[in-house]
Amino acid sequence: MKAFNFSVTRTANVYQLGEFSAETETLWVVCHGYGQRADYFLRHFQGLDTGKNVIVAPEGLSRFYREGYSGHVGASWMTKYNREAEIHDYVNYLNQLFESLKPEFPADLKVNILGFSQGGATVCRWLTAGKIPCTRLILWAAAFPEDMNFDFSLEMLKQTNIVMVYGTEDELISKEMPEKQYELLRSYGITPQLVSFTGGHKLDAEILRQLDLGII
Repeated sequence: MKAFNFSVTRTANVYQLGEFSAETETLWVVCHGYGQRADYFLRHFQGLDTGKNVIVAPEGLSRFYREGYSGHVGASWMTKYNREAEIHDYVNYLNQLFESLKPEFPADLKVNILGFSQGGATVCRWLTAGKIPCTRLILWAAAFPEDMNFDFSLEMLKQTNIVMVYGTEDELISKEMPEKQYELLRSYGITPQLVSFTGGHKLDAEILRQLDLGII
């Protein structure tokens, strides 16, 4: 049996809150978790739609029925099958999205990139492979992927404000994960900020508000 890959054009779903203007201060690129859809995910960020933010939610290219053969549809960034090709595809996709937005950027725009759950590994790989300018990296219920090449991306990460957010009752991550991630980054000379809230595997409106206001 012969197997080979070749590139094709895909149509991606992207959703946005806010419009770029001279008053825009921050672009938020927010990447959903496994089985979510970007339009539903973006609803959690409505409180940030204040006129000074533009929030953009790209959707993973792999979509599937979450239960059976019909009903709710979810999306995924990648699976273990043909993973290198899928990583390459979504890095290119996110790079193209960012480039398409750049003509609208006002001067001195800050860029916050948030990855929730599976979206956390996605944005980590994107930042290191795509060389996207990032003011703040927010990993929410997420960790740096195990195959992360810190030596390759160290200078970029040292110039980025890294915030790791997790719920104290999150059933999908281990209790030790946040501290282990903190110590891992500290071993490379990077000091992330750890933020916790009472809750499970979900976003928290108050933490988002504090991140937006710079309290965190």
